[in-house]
Amino acid sequence: MHNDTIRSTTMELMNENLARAQMSARLGEAHELRRGHQLARAKRLGRKAEVAAQQARLALARAL
Repeated sequence: MHNDTIRSTTMELMNENLARAQMSARLGEAHELRRGHQLARAKRLGRKAEVAAQQARLALARAL
């Protein structure tokens, strides 16, 4: 009886550890995706800023 209890407890702990490891992996994947989206957005905004700066330079050059 005692061995069965120990075995049962051990299996429960193994399942909990596996669930924790899987959750940690999923959180890591979510963070990576979020970082990728943030980087892509920053690049888009940077390109827009470069275009706006170039247009401002052209408008200033035409005005002179």
